[in-house]
Amino acid sequence: MSTNSQDQEIDLGQVFQKIKDFFNFFLDSIFDFILFIKRNIIVLIILVAIGFGVGFFLDKNNKAYSHTILVTPNFGSSDYLYAKIDLLNAKNKEKDTLFLNSIGIKDIENFGKIEIEPIIDVYKFIANKPENFDLIKLMAEDGDLQKIIENDITSKNYPIHNIKFSTKGTTNYKKTVEPILAFLNTSEYYESIKKQNLQNIQEKIIANDSTIVQINSLLNEFASTSSNNQKNDKLVYYNENSQLNDIIETKEALVEEQGNNRINLINSDKIIKEISSTINIKNTEWIKNKMKIIIPFVLLFCFFLLIVFRNFYKDQIAKRNY
Repeated sequence: MSTNSQDQEIDLGQVFQKIKDFFNFFLDSIFDFILFIKRNIIVLIILVAIGFGVGFFLDKNNKAYSHTILVTPNFGSSDYLYAKIDLLNAKNKEKDTLFLNSIGIKDIENFGKIEIEPIIDVYKFIANKPENFDLIKLMAEDGDLQKIIENDITSKNYPIHNIKFSTKGTTNYKKTVEPILAFLNTSEYYESIKKQNLQNIQEKIIANDSTIVQINSLLNEFASTSSNNQKNDKLVYYNENSQLNDIIETKEALVEEQGNNRINLINSDKIIKEISSTINIKNTEWIKNKMKIIIPFVLLFCFFLLIVFRNFYKDQIAKRNY
């Protein structure tokens, strides 16, 4: 028993000694680092100043700008829209100047990557479309809802999409946005669909207006009859007339439909309808416009690495000489 007790005391003593050695090493390392900073403070200040100056110059001369165009594809043209953007990006990567010039894009050497992504909005996706809501519920039973609403098949069917592209230097609407939209709206098939759709909406508006006039005539006739039935300023009460209620509800539905039809006329005048565009946003993604911070850190890291390598080299030479 005494032997086991002594062994345990020795083991605990070794553990505490190792912990003590570790803390001593840690504190010595901190103090060595402080001494290192003190010995090289002038060099470190010079490196930071040089790095900041170089980084400031690089940031000032950063001419990368981002631009966005919010669009909505009409007449089921989502796949067409994505295919057109892919084609435009492929031609740009190939630097096909003949193609890009033919669609009106100027300053091709300054034109960067172009891509498209959906604006994920499930509420607009299922608004007034019970079949879309049922579809999402059905798909969610067999998988993760988040993945479903973000996958390629679902995302292409969202109503609004964001086209993003970059340029070296600023641009203007006429030089880039206008040619891109013109290119996206060049399709004989969808152009014919658009014309027929606009014609259908206009005919629907005319028919609904005619129906509303007839309903108003019936309501006026009913109001006139009711007025004639009143005698001696006494109120006349009528039992609920289901046909009259149906007529009033029909009129309300038609008025609402007419409002939607007139909005659709505005939204359907283009195959790919532009909602808004934002141009000339200075690109600060990743390391862009952050060089004044990054360059000093890179110089300091290289300096520390050089010191470590130098000490390692000296230690190895000393071992071999010994």
